[in-house]
Amino acid sequence: MQAQTQARTGGAGVGNTVHQRRILVASALCVMAFSLVGLRLIDVSILHATGAGSGTIDHPLTARADITDRNGELLARDLPVHDLYARPHAFEDKNQAAHALALAAGVDQGRLSRVFAGKRQYVLVARRLSPDAEDRVMSLGLPGLDFMDATKRFYPKGRAAVQVLGTTDPDGHGVSGLELGLDPKLRGAEPGSKVALSLDMRIQYVLAHETEAARENFKARAAGGIVMDVRTGEILAMASLPDSEFGQVQPDVDPRRNRMAQDVYELGSVFKIFSFALAMEDHTVRLDETIPVGTGFKLDRYTIRDAERLPAYMTARDILAQSSNIGTAQIALRSGPDRQRQFLASLGLLSPAEAEIPETARPLIPRHWGQIETATIGFGHGISVSPLSFVTAAAIIVNGGRRITPTFLKQTGDRRGEQVIKPETSATMRELLRYVVTNGTGKKADVVGYDVGGKTGSAQKAGAHGYVEHKLMTSFCAVFPISNPRYLVFVMLDEPHGTKETFGFALAGYTAAPLAGRVIARIAPMLSMPTSAPILADAKENT
Repeated sequence: MQAQTQARTGGAGVGNTVHQRRILVASALCVMAFSLVGLRLIDVSILHATGAGSGTIDHPLTARADITDRNGELLARDLPVHDLYARPHAFEDKNQAAHALALAAGVDQGRLSRVFAGKRQYVLVARRLSPDAEDRVMSLGLPGLDFMDATKRFYPKGRAAVQVLGTTDPDGHGVSGLELGLDPKLRGAEPGSKVALSLDMRIQYVLAHETEAARENFKARAAGGIVMDVRTGEILAMASLPDSEFGQVQPDVDPRRNRMAQDVYELGSVFKIFSFALAMEDHTVRLDETIPVGTGFKLDRYTIRDAERLPAYMTARDILAQSSNIGTAQIALRSGPDRQRQFLASLGLLSPAEAEIPETARPLIPRHWGQIETATIGFGHGISVSPLSFVTAAAIIVNGGRRITPTFLKQTGDRRGEQVIKPETSATMRELLRYVVTNGTGKKADVVGYDVGGKTGSAQKAGAHGYVEHKLMTSFCAVFPISNPRYLVFVMLDEPHGTKETFGFALAGYTAAPLAGRVIARIAPMLSMPTSAPILADAKENT
């Protein structure tokens, strides 16, 4: 009995030991399982998100909305790509792996060698691989490589309107141009969303092509242009040249810079539009009034002169048509400093242009605005504004005198706002601008059938010791059809040189005016603008 009791007691002890061992083994397995899960979580949440010097991705990448032109042409789209990561400890030969991956992915071999030799367990090799690069990497057959989903911004039209569209960073944030200015709208959109711009890529191509041709012909260091709808404020085209697509880039010209919005210039005689608009608004001069011009106008210790010899006396109308600085200075002085400043401010010329692009420059205005400043500003010197600010103000002058705001987004309907100048002032200015083209310095901008009006501008550029005589900034502001304006074309050439065809002259009437005419001749049919040109006899027979 005692033996049986001992046997049963001994058996129970053995059974308890077995159960305890099983519990210990099961506990160990659970600990190991949880450890593996924990390591995997660390690997996914930390190591996978950390690249070599690239920081930590603390949010998922989201696709940006498409960007299209006004006609639906695709300008920008996010496409799915992959980021490439590697586990260096999986490589048999880290240096050889670095060499192969650098060639396949198009990255720096030295950087890969350094990070592969370090202590990181998971490193970034390349971001946003192209499909071709991904295929090359896959063909290497290396272990320890991972591809993570990402997106890359593609621009199907290449560098067309590149300074306007801007760019994004690797994380999908806008860093310049409309990509930055419209960033909240583009990033917060629903999948498949589109943002339609006011740009018309047909017009954009014509403007860029003709402007670059003129830049090359006149050997100008840079050039640019804008096409605007004067009723809506829509920018149909904006070119800033050269860029890496059009022409050779000058050492001191940044092809990424939007010169039409980001830079300011003394624009010269195109500014006379505002001097005459003010005179018409306040009735300080009559168009048939005769004003002495002579060989100069003395003001204090300065003498204002004209670029070309003009008659001793001219009517106010011809002072604008022939672009007399002497006559315009006298007309501007009739308004006086305070009224001139107030008038230019009402047109938005004394503040940065308001638009969706962030690169809008602040104008440079004189600290002291006295008689001399009033005279020189009257003919476009002593004040520097961006071309975007200028065209917005000029559009107000011709569109019936109503305020508009420049925009790069497609609009519908008439967006003209409050009255800035009287409608009759605007009508008079349209007649004057047409007269400049038919009887003045703008003759080479005329396009048969489209009744172009406009104004030339030839501004001497400032140097270290004052204005440089033979360095010009030439421009032309064209409006068509002038009787009922719809579109404004502004073109500019930086330091053009005369040619044999221009008899050596580089003034705006020989350089910028014909450029504006060529642009209008090509874009007017695209914009379905009616022509008033008579049908020729041979054309009638063919209809």
